[in-house]
Amino acid sequence: MIHLENITKSFGNLQVLRGIDLEIEKGEIASIVGPSGAGKTTLLQIMGTLDMPDGGSVVIDGTQVNRMRERELSAFRNRHIGFVFQFHQLLPEFTALENVMIPAFIAGRGQQEAKEAAAEILEFMGLAERASHKPNELSGGEKQRVAVARALINHPAVVLADEPSGSLDTHNKEELHQLFFDLRNRFGQTFVIVTHDEGLAQLTDRTIHMIDGEINKMV
Repeated sequence: MIHLENITKSFGNLQVLRGIDLEIEKGEIASIVGPSGAGKTTLLQIMGTLDMPDGGSVVIDGTQVNRMRERELSAFRNRHIGFVFQFHQLLPEFTALENVMIPAFIAGRGQQEAKEAAAEILEFMGLAERASHKPNELSGGEKQRVAVARALINHPAVVLADEPSGSLDTHNKEELHQLFFDLRNRFGQTFVIVTHDEGLAQLTDRTIHMIDGEINKMV
């Protein structure tokens, strides 16, 4: 599903990624761990086409994305990749349902189709009764589940998460972690998760350890 070959990335004189080779299989849930400054988030951003490498090849779902033009890349990202961040980044003026609908609108889906799709995934996540609530009326765990629903509305092949449970308490962390596996089992998405949470890393199919811009080991 994701094939990275000899990925390099520098910011000025700082080399952040040093020749990364990595394959993520379809339906795999992989975690990326390592100390701060190891290059984890930069690698995730390159997987998500939010940033481009200085060198190497990025192939996602059979498409070499680092040779695409920006307009093509934006459309590809919207259709194929979902993002979940540590802070939910929900728009405060919209309801949970409306926040989930936004990527579907960007993809060109009609209002009724987007509304039905958003309602269906919120119901799957146990949030049907919270669909009309705005973010300030939701708990931290509910906000993050809405953010996950938003990432999934266009049925992306890949979901990338950067410290998705970093701002949650223990109970909500456990619920969110279980949700990733439930979603993989139901929808077949591939998940790549950057995390400092050792409990989550131990649950994933594979843990990729990074240090100083390189993959140190995989277990």
